[in-house]
Amino acid sequence: MGDVFLEDLWFHRVDGVRIENVAVDGELVVVRARATVEWAACSGCGAMSRRVHSRYVRRLADSAVGHRRVVIELRVRRFRCGEGACPQTTFVEQISGLTFRYGRRSAGLQVVLERLALMLAGRAGARLVDTLAVPASRSTLLRLIRALPEPEPHTPKVLGVDEFALRKGHVYATVLVDIETRRPVDLLPDRKVSTVATWLAEHPGVEVIYRDRSLAYAEAGRLGAPNAVHVADRWHIWKNLADTVEKTVVQHRALLREPDVDQPRTAAFSEMAELVADTAAEPRRSGRLPDRVRERHAAVHDLLNQGVGLRAIARQLGLARNTVRRFAHAVTADELLVGKWTNLPSILDPFKPYLHQRWNEGCTTARRLFEELRDRGYAGGESVVRRYVHRLRDAFPHDDSPRKHPSVRDVTSWITRHPDSLNDDQSQRLKAVLARCPELDRTAQHVRAFAELVNDRQGRRLGQWIDDVQADDLPALRSFVTGLGQDLDAVVAGLSLRYSSGAVEGHNNKIKMLKRQMFGRANFDLLRKRVLLAA
Repeated sequence: MGDVFLEDLWFHRVDGVRIENVAVDGELVVVRARATVEWAACSGCGAMSRRVHSRYVRRLADSAVGHRRVVIELRVRRFRCGEGACPQTTFVEQISGLTFRYGRRSAGLQVVLERLALMLAGRAGARLVDTLAVPASRSTLLRLIRALPEPEPHTPKVLGVDEFALRKGHVYATVLVDIETRRPVDLLPDRKVSTVATWLAEHPGVEVIYRDRSLAYAEAGRLGAPNAVHVADRWHIWKNLADTVEKTVVQHRALLREPDVDQPRTAAFSEMAELVADTAAEPRRSGRLPDRVRERHAAVHDLLNQGVGLRAIARQLGLARNTVRRFAHAVTADELLVGKWTNLPSILDPFKPYLHQRWNEGCTTARRLFEELRDRGYAGGESVVRRYVHRLRDAFPHDDSPRKHPSVRDVTSWITRHPDSLNDDQSQRLKAVLARCPELDRTAQHVRAFAELVNDRQGRRLGQWIDDVQADDLPALRSFVTGLGQDLDAVVAGLSLRYSSGAVEGHNNKIKMLKRQMFGRANFDLLRKRVLLAA
């Protein structure tokens, strides 16, 4: 019964294996077993044989148990092949589900390491398998990836084509994706016309090619798949239009400035100085020194009311007689506070006019003001500037910082975004900009009309939109329309068909992640295997 239990536990009902014993040696678990099949198939010709040539022990690493490494000592037999024409004179029996030729691991552990290598590659995978108490180096994991068989080739009907950088700005490759299944089909080592055209010619059956507006991929598609329908990706078309809008906004950036943002702030310099001076002239209401002065003033006057003399009060409170005399002559403690710790010359006084000017200009950050004053010769500390800025904030609590002028990027974004995605402030500022600049107003109208074509997939109306743009005096948009005319059929198809190249862009981002994971040092063959097999 014990042997039956061990066979179920270790080998998951693998036929042809019998467990002899299990031994624990420190951090190592050794499972001793032997093969029990009567017949074995020759690895060369497939003929069955039962003639035993010899026996020996194979050591196979297996998945860890209780964080202990496991080694299977499997006693196997070498058989003689009875076929005279077979090149294999002898062969070793293989246990299905447990062993494979030249393997030093169990078949189950081999599959686990292959999948782990595809997900994490070398260094990260090696750290994980070390945690799992399985011996495997990063080089071993990379060899496992390279030894995996090529994925089964298939030709998609709808093919997405895009480039990705092997070394940004220098070396580029091509990724091919099945748009219908959203799975990668192949990776090509470059983006040359001949390479892509050759692949298309070797894989006939592509009916639709989704691509960007690259002339290289357009030419490759015409050469390799002359009957395929070319579709320009909508995202790339819209991006080209957004770039065109940005050029137009740059040409009229002088009109982006809002005339009301330069109005002065609520307080003049004299009013600001007055309010701050009044605030500074008031006695300090809190703090260590004001609290101590008020306590001693109250104590001195209590003793005076009891008829105690100044000399006795000084001895009782531990104060000098002149100090007791000042407290006795002051009716209230505020008389001692005003004039001693306020309205004294400050190291900040020569720089206050500049502070008032910068405050009116909208700079209200104490740290930034301190750095500007230090550059102008201020030798004091930051805390002095910070206290003065707090007084300014108390004196002018309702002053708002001035709004920035809309930038080129802001206006471009407002024009190319859906109007419902703009808040009320953005909508009003865009309306003001368009009112000041008729060229941008007409550009925005054309952009909205084109957005309707894209959203409603009304590619048949593209010709009318092109005529409207050409009839208008907008050089940047005219240049965009001229570019559309060079690939008009693909653009019309892109604005009409339901597919998009979103799957291609997604795999492009995944490739970037895999490259970072491998520190950018993986060869193309390794990257290709990970992209195609991990999917």
